[in-house]
Amino acid sequence: MYKLYYHITKNASFFLEKLLEKRRDKNKEDPKRYVEKKAIITEKRPDAPLVWIHAASIGEARSALILINKIRYEYPDIFFLVTTGTKTSAQIMTKDLPDNTVHQYYPFDHPIWTKTFIEHWNPDLILWMESELWPNMLAVIKSKNIPAFLINARMSPKSYRNWALLKPLTRDMLSTFKKILCQTKADAQYYQKLGASDVSVSGNIKYSAAPLAYDTDSLTKTKLALNGRKFWLFASTHDGEEEMACRIHQILKKTFPELLTIIVPRHPERRKEIEEKCKAYTLDVLLRGEDKKLPYDRTDIYIVDTLGELGLFYRLADIACIGRSFSNDGGGGHNPIEAAQLECAVLYGPNVQNLQEIFDEMEQNSAAWKVNSEILLANAVKELLKEPEKVENFKNTAYNFSKDKSGTALGVLDTLRPEIEGIYTKRPISKANRTIKL
Repeated sequence: MYKLYYHITKNASFFLEKLLEKRRDKNKEDPKRYVEKKAIITEKRPDAPLVWIHAASIGEARSALILINKIRYEYPDIFFLVTTGTKTSAQIMTKDLPDNTVHQYYPFDHPIWTKTFIEHWNPDLILWMESELWPNMLAVIKSKNIPAFLINARMSPKSYRNWALLKPLTRDMLSTFKKILCQTKADAQYYQKLGASDVSVSGNIKYSAAPLAYDTDSLTKTKLALNGRKFWLFASTHDGEEEMACRIHQILKKTFPELLTIIVPRHPERRKEIEEKCKAYTLDVLLRGEDKKLPYDRTDIYIVDTLGELGLFYRLADIACIGRSFSNDGGGGHNPIEAAQLECAVLYGPNVQNLQEIFDEMEQNSAAWKVNSEILLANAVKELLKEPEKVENFKNTAYNFSKDKSGTALGVLDTLRPEIEGIYTKRPISKANRTIKL
């Protein structure tokens, strides 16, 4: 089966190049760097131990940053190559990457491009985050005998069913990894059923994330602009959820005439589409924009269409609903820990299958509130807006839950430590240049 995939992809160069150019022309790819997806590389490999961490998109990238910072604290002379696939994740990573770290776009899974990529970077250790499986790249890694780990691994029921249809290929790909560290027992069972040999449960690294950053001056200015108004936040929204927020706003405004609804879309490039849909409800809609406009007294819907400001609005809000839990695409959910860490009362909808165990555990510990429909969400927000003491208790419970779970990444590092130490055998560094912080 892999031979068929190999020959199809090897002969698809023309189509893959055209696809990249089309995506570039539609502003879905970085026009200056899209060639990295063809393994056209301008960055030089550092003459030092190199760990390659692959994180497909924003969520995985943030998990990768947690792990990078934990490793760097003990092994500051190690360099990191971080790859992601999306333009938005690259923008965030480029801004947040620490020293001794370079970002590249992950190449398309063409056998020549993947081989070029591996031979150029020649990593000493490979850490893949969560759920990305690409046959050609994994075949090259295996052929080069580079130690590789699948970290924070997860698998949805749908993905399991799809990979199970290709079980011989899947088993062969998974054999590339020395060990697979899963988020949950259910994830571990899926990987074992697919043929993975060394699988364990480490928990979710997202629990160990530092709270999302925010600008204190912007926080002060936004609080002053709100001037004591009641408001709620719908965070990381997808298609369908912005219109839901507008309908809920119309309901709640009857009880709270000065209410403000803040929407932070997951993909800010949808700003015009979101603005038009919200204005159709005859509401006063304001885009924050790069000039960071602040809501007026008459603003009903405030759309935060900027990158990297979710932390600001979680810190600002007492009540936050997690996006992609009601969306038109079937949902999947986004990370509720980020809201809990910044002391929000966390609400979410019925479709959080990508992070089901996290949401379930939070709900079981009264750290999140599941609402199964639009009207139930409206009722929940209304109840919390009316009862400040209940909100405070809810916020404290969510925060304490996130704090109790914060040690996951250290456990992952303990598992990886022998491999990291082994890098120095392969690529020695003098003790004078090797400083381990304690």
